[in-house]
Amino acid sequence: MPYYTEEQIAKAREMDLLTYLRLHDPGELVHVSGNEYCTREHDSLKISNGKWNWWSRGFGGASALDYLVKVKEIPFLQAMGMILDTEGKSPSFFDAQRQEKRVEKRLLLPEKSRSNDQIIRYLTGRGIDREVVESCIREGLLYESLPYHNCIFVGYDHDQVPRYASFRATRPEKIMGEAAGSDKKYAFRIDRAGSTIHVFESAIDLLSFATIMKQRTGEWRAEPMVSLGGVYVSRRGTQLMKLPAALTKALDRHEEVSAIALHLDADFAGRNAAVSIADQLKPYYKIRNEPPPIGKDCNDYLQHLRQREANTASLK
Repeated sequence: MPYYTEEQIAKAREMDLLTYLRLHDPGELVHVSGNEYCTREHDSLKISNGKWNWWSRGFGGASALDYLVKVKEIPFLQAMGMILDTEGKSPSFFDAQRQEKRVEKRLLLPEKSRSNDQIIRYLTGRGIDREVVESCIREGLLYESLPYHNCIFVGYDHDQVPRYASFRATRPEKIMGEAAGSDKKYAFRIDRAGSTIHVFESAIDLLSFATIMKQRTGEWRAEPMVSLGGVYVSRRGTQLMKLPAALTKALDRHEEVSAIALHLDADFAGRNAAVSIADQLKPYYKIRNEPPPIGKDCNDYLQHLRQREANTASLK
């Protein structure tokens, strides 16, 4: 195990983040304006005047060492070696990290059908508003695939390049999944500026909530909404889990957000995930835990509301 003197630690702390990234990871730097930069991975991590601040997390620093330890979560001794280049002669760690950044997943999108009629029938049949569905189709967020006529929900990166796609069968069988090469950081979302970001497990739950908002307020896209592409339960049964990549990326994009509304499923996995996310983010955001009041998920609740409307109409 390497040992570093106080002098070496002081020397390492002299390197600012901008200098470090220019020397060791220039592909991670994104020029914003003037002397301000951000990182490609975290849009809200701003670098200027020799300092950096991760606005969506509420902390920052001056040195590259702080960045590697606090943001990249690299052990202190490894981070020291990266800055002082003492590990440069043993490239397994660095080369693996850089190679991982260079090799980006290639998304394999299913072929598009000439018509979207089948997915419109399927989604409106589940109670989702037709205007909401057709708007997503026009914006390229949703389409019908061939040969199985599945619903394809698409997520894009900051350059509007498709980086994620999930599918849901329109047939009676409950078939769902993600397209090969999908990057969960860019899971299906509706991007709008707003103080509250709404979080869902699936794209259909997101569109169901949008429909409910339209029914209640007449406006369905007043605030940002993001789906996570599912959640998982820890094998050890603990409530702690890594923050979902889609949520972390969305918070980076939306520096104006001050509150997070968690509309996760009313089952063990959804409740466990909601508690874990809340515990990790409540120091930085106001957390609203809002599972569906009826049913397992937002679509169950929407269908309950639709059935109640139909019953009321039949009594008139």
